[in-house]
Amino acid sequence: MKTTGEKHVVVGADFAGFRLKEGVKRHLEERGWTVTDLTPTDDDLPMYHRVGFLVGSRISEREFEKGVIFCGSGMGIHIAASKCPHVHAAVCESVPTALRAATANNANVLAIGAFFTAPRLASAMADAFLEHTLGDGYESWEGFHEYHKIGYIECENFDYETFKANGFRVVDPQEADLGPEPFGLAY
Repeated sequence: MKTTGEKHVVVGADFAGFRLKEGVKRHLEERGWTVTDLTPTDDDLPMYHRVGFLVGSRISEREFEKGVIFCGSGMGIHIAASKCPHVHAAVCESVPTALRAATANNANVLAIGAFFTAPRLASAMADAFLEHTLGDGYESWEGFHEYHKIGYIECENFDYETFKANGFRVVDPQEADLGPEPFGLAY
């Protein structure tokens, strides 16, 4: 697997996200990342959902640890990528949400909307997302890592039919004590 620790990432974009993807890709390469671009030219770009499937499949197949995808809003491409097994995609529009997607939700795909996000902001979001993992940065909040790890595991192992058969309740839910919110935490 090509990991973020080794500075590898997979990216892709539809027609609406292509120019933003190019800017973020350039930024990442300048920072030493090896960027595998599944949509390297703007000739005959796949529709947003097909790009989501394409990048998501590389995560599902464990070729890459993380990916960054771009479309107009980030929404459609995120939905499509999330259809691939083991993909936990997050649509973000700020650095704090990209950071939290990595540190709290263990997301492995970041979706960015080119209609709403400028290149410098998108580059900073990619940095925050790619340079952090589950639990980073929130150690001062007692139980934060354990609480969110349970959420990730239950999402990763979710089976709708089992959930339905159990009266729409998680089978054997795990619990974690989340301590009081640290003073001054703004988000």
